[in-house]
Amino acid sequence: MSSTLSTPSGTPAPSGKGPAKVRRARPKDALTPAAGLGLGVALIWFSLLVLLPLSAVVLTAFDDGWSTFASTLTDRDTRSALLLTVGEAALVTLVNVVVGTVIAWVLVRDQFIGKRLLEVVIDVPFALPTIVAGLVLLSLYGPRSPVSVNVVGTRTGIFLALLFVTLPFIVRTVQPVLQELDADVEEAAASLGASQFTILRRIVLPSLAPAIAAGASLAFARAISEFGSLVLIAGNIPGETEVASLKILKFIEGDNYAAAASVAFLLLLVATVVIAALDVISRRVARRG
Repeated sequence: MSSTLSTPSGTPAPSGKGPAKVRRARPKDALTPAAGLGLGVALIWFSLLVLLPLSAVVLTAFDDGWSTFASTLTDRDTRSALLLTVGEAALVTLVNVVVGTVIAWVLVRDQFIGKRLLEVVIDVPFALPTIVAGLVLLSLYGPRSPVSVNVVGTRTGIFLALLFVTLPFIVRTVQPVLQELDADVEEAAASLGASQFTILRRIVLPSLAPAIAAGASLAFARAISEFGSLVLIAGNIPGETEVASLKILKFIEGDNYAAAASVAFLLLLVATVVIAALDVISRRVARRG
């Protein structure tokens, strides 16, 4: 009589042979050696370029103790510079979210003469050095303005400068998503009786929400840290048009690195909170849509 053996999986093995070897499946979250090496290199590179400098800024901010940090941030001129910077950055971001999304929509959904030229012009703020951007604005809206508009040393000038350097962020993050958005879904919704507002609210905006949030985060972070375009246009009047980046420069020139790091640390904290909040909002909008 021939006998059979059972493997661990229950499948009978031929008589006279040992149990079949069972190959263990690799866990889905396990890294291959190559992936582990790549992750290690990425973490080391990220630590050297980002984490260590940020840690140095935080340590420098508290180098002289909590009292120096608190006194720096409660100083009237410093507080005014921070409020001005964050306020202008938030306002510019809100304007760019609307205008940038509209521009991206026009570039994707419409055909018109000069479209190629507009595509190139939008990227000009990316290519220009920021000090050149300030010179451009100074030439147009300075004391020798050809249109008789002088905004140098005013908050309007700061607002225009920040608008100029941050507009492409929204357009270039929303545009690729719009290009991949299936127009058939919108047409199907319209054929079922949905209004244009309903299609925009329930289909288009939820799909664009992550891209809009990403662009807004980049625009806000760029605005609160902008320096070059504001040197010539802001006027640097303490308590009025002095922004945080220029305040940091003033502290460094005065050999007060702890105060400069304190302002930088607070800007970093504000940017992190805003980016996290925008990410949460975009996820909720996409989920509800």
